[in-house]
Amino acid sequence: MRGMPNESSRKPRADALHNRRRILDTARAAFLESGIEVSMTEIARRAGLGIATLYRHFPHKDSLVHEVFRGQLDVCLAGLDEAAADPDPWRGFRGFIEELCAMQALDRGFNEVCRAAFVGGAIFDEARIRAENTFAELAHRAKAAGKLRPDFVRDDLTLVIMANSGISADSEEDAVAASRRLAAYLIQAFQATPEHRPLPPVPRLGPHPALREVR
Repeated sequence: MRGMPNESSRKPRADALHNRRRILDTARAAFLESGIEVSMTEIARRAGLGIATLYRHFPHKDSLVHEVFRGQLDVCLAGLDEAAADPDPWRGFRGFIEELCAMQALDRGFNEVCRAAFVGGAIFDEARIRAENTFAELAHRAKAAGKLRPDFVRDDLTLVIMANSGISADSEEDAVAASRRLAAYLIQAFQATPEHRPLPPVPRLGPHPALREVR
């Protein structure tokens, strides 16, 4: 008969779970603030852990990024599935573009992950392929309904992601407002017969950070 594990044998596992949670929370905050280029060394420093501890939990940077953003990516994919199931394909198409742009605007880290996944990166390959196939089917239905312009191609979604990722604003509120206005512009451009609806309000935007250094 096996003996019951004593307190000391359980403690390392509890510590490991605590450290993993600390790493994920620290990485999430760092990616939100500075994007996914934050180094593993910096994440370990902010978490108050040794770099060896970090690498025991996440052997490489991609594994950490994947774990941090897995939940948001699942939400994004669920939104795409919901859009694809909409009996009105144009409404589903429009709603997904709006939701994706809003998610990018709210989280700098997710914005970079989204861009990396769709612009030739290997990260989230499985999710990217699933998203591309589902979106292609949604676009096909919207074209068949006469709502989406016939020359729209799947790579236009990549252009949306790239354009939206370049938005720079001094506040989250302004970033979301700018993203909403850009999405409205693009959706009207994609429509087979543009309705020219009024656009969302113009946000307060300063010069892009790259231009602020120009004298």
